[in-house]
Order: sequence, then C-alpha cells, then structure tokens
Amino acid sequence: MFEPVIGIEVHAQLKTESKLFCSCSARFGASPNSNTCPVCLGLPGTLPVLNKKAFEYGIRTALAFNCKVAEISGFDRKNYFYPDLPKNYQITQQASPVGVNGYLDVVIDDETRRIRIKRVHLEEDAGKSIHEGGDITGAVFSLEDYNRAGVPLLEIVSEPDIRSPKEAYEYLSMLRRTLLYLGVSDCKMEEGSLRCDVNISVRPKGSDSFGTLVELKNLNSFRAVERSLEYEVKRQSELASENKEIIRETRHWDEEGQTTVGMRRKGLAEDYRFFPDPDLPRLIIGESWIEKVRSDLPELPGERKARFIRDYELPEYDASLLTDTQQLADYFEEAAKEYGHAKTVSNWIMGELLRLMNVTGIGIESVKIRPCDLVAMLKMIDKGTISGKIAKTVFEEMFTQGKSPGDIVKEKGLVQIADEDELTKIVDLVIQDNQKVVEQVKAGKDRAIGFLVGQVMKETKGRANPQMVNELLRQRLAGEN
Repeated sequence: MFEPVIGIEVHAQLKTESKLFCSCSARFGASPNSNTCPVCLGLPGTLPVLNKKAFEYGIRTALAFNCKVAEISGFDRKNYFYPDLPKNYQITQQASPVGVNGYLDVVIDDETRRIRIKRVHLEEDAGKSIHEGGDITGAVFSLEDYNRAGVPLLEIVSEPDIRSPKEAYEYLSMLRRTLLYLGVSDCKMEEGSLRCDVNISVRPKGSDSFGTLVELKNLNSFRAVERSLEYEVKRQSELASENKEIIRETRHWDEEGQTTVGMRRKGLAEDYRFFPDPDLPRLIIGESWIEKVRSDLPELPGERKARFIRDYELPEYDASLLTDTQQLADYFEEAAKEYGHAKTVSNWIMGELLRLMNVTGIGIESVKIRPCDLVAMLKMIDKGTISGKIAKTVFEEMFTQGKSPGDIVKEKGLVQIADEDELTKIVDLVIQDNQKVVEQVKAGKDRAIGFLVGQVMKETKGRANPQMVNELLRQRLAGEN
C-alpha cells in the first residue's frame, strides 16, 4: 500500500497597478507586447526599482499565513534560458524570502489538518508563450507576449504535508479564499493570476522516506489539480509496486485525455546558478513596518467561520459556505444583525439566493437584493402578510427586478388571505368537492388532510394562510361528525 506525498507551489499575481520593477501597467488583456519597457524587456543599461506596494502585499500575506517575516530581505537572480524570459534570468527571493515557517489549517472530513508553509516570496513573472498548431508538446511554433514579464508574483510554497488529492483541493481552496480576503490578488485562474505547480511522490504507507519527485504543470483549475493527482497516485503506485523506475521529471496535464504526459527531466536548484541581484540592495523591513501591516489585516476566513459558529450558532456547513467570500459573509452578517434570526437568514441565502446566483452566473456583488430587503421580506412572512410559498415568488422578483418586497406584493396582489370568513367559504367548497378524501380523514387517515390543504392553497393561488386553513378544515370536519 502506497501513500502520496504532495507539496504545492502557488503563484498569485499581486493586485498592483504596475509591475514589480518598472512602471509598466500590470493589467490583463492589453494587446500583445504593449505593456513593456526597456526594464521589463531586460535591455542593456536598465535598472530595476522595487514596487513598494507589492512588497507590502508580500508582508501582509506572510503574516496571514502565520509566517515569520524576515528582518532583512533581498532578491536573487535565477538563471535559465527559455523564450518567455527576455533577460534570461528571473528576479526572485531564493536566499531571503519575505516570510518562512508558516501554516494553513484546512478541514478534511471534520478533521483539522495543518499544512505547513515553507516560504512566501516575491518574484517577477515571465512572459506568455502562445503555442500554435497544438499544445506545448506538439506545437508547430510559438509566439511570445511579454506583457506579463515583470508582473509581481507571490509564490507560496507548502511543505510536503498533503496526503491526498482531496486534501490538495481543500488546501488550495482555503489559500485562495485567504488571498481574496486579504485583497492582494484577484485569483482569477482563467486569466493566469493564480497558478500552481504540484510536486508528488509515493512511498510505502507508514514510511518516513521520500520517493522520486514528479512535478505537474498545466493545471488550470483546482479540479484539474485533484484529477491529475488521482492519476499520478495510481500511475506511480503501479510503477512502485512492480519495482519499476519512476523518473524525476516535469509532466504536463492533458485535460482532454485526463492523463499526464512527460515533458522534460526536472532540474535541481543548483542548475539555476542563483546569486544575489547586484542591482537591488538588501531591504531592511523593520518591526514598525511589520506591525503596521499586521494592524491592517482583515478578519480571515477561518476566524470568521469560527465566529459565525460561535456568535450566530450556525452549523459548520452553513458557516463554511457563508464565509466562502468576504462579500457573501458581509451580506449575511448585515442581514442577520438586522433580522435577529441568523439561521433563517442563512437558509434563504444558501437556498434561494445561491440557487439563483448559480442559474444566472452572477456573483454576490451583482445581486440586486439588498440585505435590508431580504429582512423586510422575512418580516412580512412573520407578520403573516405573505406565506413562505409566496415569499419564494417575491424573492425571485426581487432578484430579477431589484424592487422592494412591499412593492412587489402590492403590484401583484400577493397579500396572504387571512380573513376567516373568506377562507371558510373556500374550505367548505373543497370539502364538498372531495368527499372521498373527507371520508378517509374521518376514518382516521389524518395524513389525507394534507390533500385538502393543498386544494385550498390551489384555489387561493398559494395566498391562503396554511396554518389557518389547517385549523378551519379540522373544525369543519369535526362539526360534520
């Protein structure tokens, strides 16, 4: 029996206006090679100047992941030759990362697992290769767009503490959620602002040794990470069980074929000939700067989830879902504070609101229903102005039109019928038209009364007060005996 040993390197593009060492725009989507200058193209005679905001984002992230922030930090050159690297070296933080020895807690099957984070460091991005006539392994030729060259990246490197593909997925989900709460990256994988490389080996279960490391690339979603790891665990375990060699290499995830494909032998750190960048001086961070950044940290998703469970008495599932994004958590909390019954608010958000968001493909920031309007609708249910069934119709109108619940109820005549005389007439008609069911109720089949309630609701188009209908039916049927 073999177990996987997994470590993940995440590259998050920082949400700055300009690149890491020059004033070129870092925005996505510009025409190829339009956001470039002599500095990010590595032309002779140019000197890099560090983006202070990007470095501060690095400190912010290191603190959020419980890292020790370095007192002195610096940059190194990582030397390698590839078409997307115009300088033929990458400026990174090999020797003195901004943060080390952190961790991130994730919940797997109701068990909290602590994944250690080895390092958090800044580096510049490379350009983008566009492969024509196939993927990287079979392209006829490649084109280079250097707009991304020099864009600030934060690399977050885990220790090899992850033990399953599912755990890898949950780790990445919590990491992304934390970066979004911090506001340091937009984490859009479809735009390349969040990318990850995965290192995996297998070993006999219970062993402390490490197997041969394989790196996985071209992972464009967290599901792709999970599926590629499932494939590699199976592939490597079969090779190991047959005493066949597992090659230390980089493999490409083929989404269409759902397999990994060998690309190249994986190099060692010494192959990159790291040395301190002579154009960038060492940076003294200082305790005052660190504390200033620490004081500005927001409440992070794990902390907020724990508070929702404690203060609002929500189940863990509710709290986890509601803290998925900062905006959704803010929406819930604003409504819960005004209404006072947190679980009811949670039910409507997780049920109707998220359902309609999924159908329409919009995010919480685009939802037209304000938290105060949700509360107003819930209060109308409490007062008996509308029924729970009618409320779902009102809610959909609110979602589509952005109108208040009061205006919708008034315009569509949806006020719940609670007039006893009016309901009694309808109840008597339903009893008269459904004598067979009436006889079943009188014979002791109490559940049959639900059919009669349904008929009254049908006659009133859902506007009758169901509790009053139930009571009137029982009274009228008891009077017939």
